[in-house]
Amino acid sequence: MTPVTVLGLGPMGRAIATALAAADHPTTVWNRTPGKGNDLDATIAGSAAEAISASPLVVVCVMNYEAVRAVLDADALKGRTLLNLTGGSPQQAREMAEWAAEHGIDYLDGVILNGVVGGPDAALLYSGPSEVYRAHQPTLAALGENGTYVGEDPGRSAGFNMSLLDLFWTSMFGVVHAFRLAAAENISPAEVTGYAKAMAGMLPELIDLVAEHVAADSFPGDASTLTSAAAILDDLLDTVRADNLDDGVLSAGRATVQRAIEAGYGQEGFSRLAVLWA
Repeated sequence: MTPVTVLGLGPMGRAIATALAAADHPTTVWNRTPGKGNDLDATIAGSAAEAISASPLVVVCVMNYEAVRAVLDADALKGRTLLNLTGGSPQQAREMAEWAAEHGIDYLDGVILNGVVGGPDAALLYSGPSEVYRAHQPTLAALGENGTYVGEDPGRSAGFNMSLLDLFWTSMFGVVHAFRLAAAENISPAEVTGYAKAMAGMLPELIDLVAEHVAADSFPGDASTLTSAAAILDDLLDTVRADNLDDGVLSAGRATVQRAIEAGYGQEGFSRLAVLWA
């Protein structure tokens, strides 16, 4: 079994250390705040450098990239592999990979998509040099049976994550805004919830449809056109403004639809925006 070091014992760091130890990998942990790892089946190091020196594979999972930079010891890491499971942007991941290369450190970037570590429900993505991933894949299997390597570009796993977070957070803004609009029209949460779930249930099929259109570079408007979407959005915005609600997100979307119409795409489908919306 491969010794592994985990730097950072927040909720995800603890889950990572627990999964590795459960798979019988000798695990060393370090956290800036002492005492957090006392209940883990792991060796507690007195410093980050000491923890790094204990293992050929070092996993860091902290709050952000600023914290990553603060805890890493480049001299101790030289000749080892660093797996960064701290969430961040693709550009941050690429810059981290450049820093690692300059210091003789093998680098993998990764994301935990659903906040689950270990077992069949975990969904992790990894990116970076394929030979480095292959060397450590048997060890990484402890973090999730469904771990997936997505490419040589170290920023690619973060790119997946940011795309999915884009979907999640714009959807969540829509959810809370819908409840606020319903309230403004004297509709209770209990009355609208079932209808909201039914509408959200259309999204998986629509995601497949948009993906199909983008892959084919064809955006048929047989079911609905951008011109018809503009008319619906105008009605929605009129209602939002009449109820004195924030219209920022919807106005931005409506402006994008208008640009597409003015560019000559009015009779094409809404999926056209997937290649136009900058």
